[in-house]
Amino acid sequence: MKKDANQTSSLILASASPRRKSLLAQISIVPDHIIPADIDETPLQSELPGDLAMRLSRSKAQVIADKHKDSYILAADTVVGAGRRILDKAETAEQAREYLKIMSGRRHDVYGGIAVRCPDGREVHRLVKTSVQFKRLSAAEIEYYIALGEWDGKAGGYAIQGHAESYIKFMSGSYSNVVGLSLYDTMRILEGVGFR
Repeated sequence: MKKDANQTSSLILASASPRRKSLLAQISIVPDHIIPADIDETPLQSELPGDLAMRLSRSKAQVIADKHKDSYILAADTVVGAGRRILDKAETAEQAREYLKIMSGRRHDVYGGIAVRCPDGREVHRLVKTSVQFKRLSAAEIEYYIALGEWDGKAGGYAIQGHAESYIKFMSGSYSNVVGLSLYDTMRILEGVGFR
């Protein structure tokens, strides 16, 4: 996405995720800088998955905006929820295995929080929800996926842009949101705040 001739503000992506960078490239948006926001991502007591995704994306945008007031800041966070339960980023094979068993044969929701801070101090944020249903997974399918290692560090213990896509029976909403950033919503927000 090109800037207007009069627009001198840069765009900062407040994320270390290579997936978000490559997603933005699909719609011709190349951030001027990538500056991950180092924040505590621990859920608050009784916090719902969607609320967590929105809070974290807004916090990330705020942290970077405090130091780069003349830039547009784009921040995002992805949280997987099974009902009220948050399925965090899987750090161990056992955790990923537990998540896959929870999601087997039932729907779960992927929440994407998007926040944009503008040089004039405005903030626009949006919560995107995609519903996903896995087929009923056999023990062998779960173990095969664990062995692939695609679960490592992924919210909910899976990456849709890999073998897990073959397990998805139904999906309603944005595919790119499940990857890590809803491109439709991101483009609408950036257009709305005047970034061209």
